[in-house]
Amino acid sequence: MKIIKNPLLIAFCFIALFIYVASRLALPLPSWIYFYVNDFLCMPIVLSISLAALRFIKKTDAIYVPLSIVLVLTTYYAIYFEWLMPKLHPRYTKDVIDVSLYFLGAFLFFKFQKRLF
Repeated sequence: MKIIKNPLLIAFCFIALFIYVASRLALPLPSWIYFYVNDFLCMPIVLSISLAALRFIKKTDAIYVPLSIVLVLTTYYAIYFEWLMPKLHPRYTKDVIDVSLYFLGAFLFFKFQKRLF
């Protein structure tokens, strides 16, 4: 459970939550914060929680997320949120920058997961 208690993951979750609440309350923040920061934070948060769940189920801290799983999960998120959901719901919009940020966040998670967790 050291992943869930990691200060970086906690900070990422609080930042994402703050941005979500700020958008719901229409607080004045720069548009790039509303449009891009949570997309960057998405994959590190999802992958970290997935790794924590996997370690809990397998009862070992010796498991890490392989690159293939990181790429598959990130591709799934990119397709789902940037291609499919914009077709189904007007709240969602296509944005290539969002896809890039998903993959950048996923790459950073993969690169640093062994050092952080």
